[in-house]
Order: sequence, then C-alpha cells, then structure tokens
Amino acid sequence: MVSQKVTIKNPTGLHLRPAGILCKEAMQYKSLITFRFRDTTANAKSVLSVLGACVKSGDEIELVCDGEDEEDALKALIAAVESGLGE
Repeated sequence: MVSQKVTIKNPTGLHLRPAGILCKEAMQYKSLITFRFRDTTANAKSVLSVLGACVKSGDEIELVCDGEDEEDALKALIAAVESGLGE
C-alpha cells in the first residue's frame, strides 16, 4: 500500500467534470484506489463517491493505492490532480 497527500488546485474543487477525469484515470489500474478527506474515505473509481466527499479548492486529500500496480497508479493520479484535472 502506498499513499501521498495532494492539494486540489481546481478553482471549483472536485465537481462533476474533474471527478469524472479522476475516476477515468483511476479505472485504468487494477489496484484499489481510495482517498481520505477529513473523516471520510472515498472510492476514487466511483464518481458518486468522489462527489460525495465534497472536496473544495485548496483542500488536501490523501490518495491511497493498494495492489499490483499501486506505484504507477499513485504517480498517475498525483500528476492528474496537480495538472488540474482538465481545468
């Protein structure tokens, strides 16, 4: 299991479009991919789970990857979040 904290840079946080991009990226990997935000844990492969976490701009989340391709998954997701998830 690997994890890393990252700050959401999108001006509008994780609304539908960036949440979809995050999920699409996460679904390319076999690993279990979740993120922790405050007291909740969200499934990064579920748009509804990501939206339900109510992550705003400037919030810090901890991405957690567990599985055979966990290192690659974590690197790709960190890069996606840091690039602004398409915004």
